[in-house]
Amino acid sequence: MDCVVVVGGGLAGVRVVEALRSKGYEGTITLVGAERHKPYDRPPLSKAVLVGDTDDTTIDTDWDALRCELLLGHTATGLRLAERTGGVLESSAGELSFDGLVIATGATPIRLPGDGPQHVIRTIDDARAVRAGLTEGARIVIVGAGWIGAEVATAAAKLGCQVTVIEAADAPLANAIGPEIGSLTSPWYAERGVELRCGVKVASIEPGGLALAGGGWIDADEVVVGVGVRPETAWLAGSGLELENGVVVDASLRTRRPEIVAVGDCAAWWSNRYGRRLRVEHWETALNAPETAAATLLGQDVSYDAVPYFWSEQFGRMVQYAGHSGAGKLVFRGDPTEAKWAACWLTGDRLEAILTVDRPRDLVQARRIITNEARVDPDLIADPEVPLRNTVRT
Repeated sequence: MDCVVVVGGGLAGVRVVEALRSKGYEGTITLVGAERHKPYDRPPLSKAVLVGDTDDTTIDTDWDALRCELLLGHTATGLRLAERTGGVLESSAGELSFDGLVIATGATPIRLPGDGPQHVIRTIDDARAVRAGLTEGARIVIVGAGWIGAEVATAAAKLGCQVTVIEAADAPLANAIGPEIGSLTSPWYAERGVELRCGVKVASIEPGGLALAGGGWIDADEVVVGVGVRPETAWLAGSGLELENGVVVDASLRTRRPEIVAVGDCAAWWSNRYGRRLRVEHWETALNAPETAAATLLGQDVSYDAVPYFWSEQFGRMVQYAGHSGAGKLVFRGDPTEAKWAACWLTGDRLEAILTVDRPRDLVQARRIITNEARVDPDLIADPEVPLRNTVRT
């Protein structure tokens, strides 16, 4: 392999480049990024950037030392595969031949119908545009009470805006962690003077506000939409690669072509741990999975099967989640109406997932338990005074 092209200028793309060089790859590397900015971290966009604590989240990388050509402000438009190996990436920068390809194009936010202006938060430019409208007294309407919606509401309330959050489900975070746990976060909005309206659907975004399904209207100076994303894979249509809610890859992050891997938000990878395909849209995956992608490209026998993890800062709380919850038994550690608590999902004596609110030690210990597939005592799990590491059965 002499020529690797990385498509995607986010964290995952950067980490693949770094991993290739650290593993001794000496060929050429070209990174094609849709944004004009050098790669940067995204988690601060809905947190520190919105409130003005920082304006630059550029990843500290020595591009000269990595010997990587950056083609920024360019997009991939198509892919032509050679009969046996390699091919040509079609892009706005021209055609780029490769014998190794990394697909790390991420995901694109879903927008709502209507002719009115609406913001999403995916890029640094998006965050700066939203921040410009978060002035004291401004009527800010956020559609979606998921992770992003809650973080934007937190920032807007802190800056003195009049904030309304509209959620189609019956509780915040219902799609992410279920309505039972999501409903426990509802009081957090009222604490900060944010109006939360659940079970309300938006028909369209119009100039001056939102038209609601079934009638009704909400005035807004700014509208921020946070209702999910779709993997950025349209440019791969007709390429011959398998696409199903992302680029389909195996546990090694390899497509059906061994010289092509996918990583990050656009990759639908097979998890041996969970026996199903996952597409995880979180920073931790973009940080760590590229090590596997690079090793796979270089012919090493490796797999990626980490326990999913993410965090969110909302309304003065640190919320962390690890694992993959299903229909297991829900056990609380502490009173969820108090400041610090955790919720654990158990299948028999197996800890499947945990959500913690300002209990970081629980998160760290639970993550280790889940990774090691250790058996636990369900009765001890329910006692918040017992460290989680001490609930493991020997």
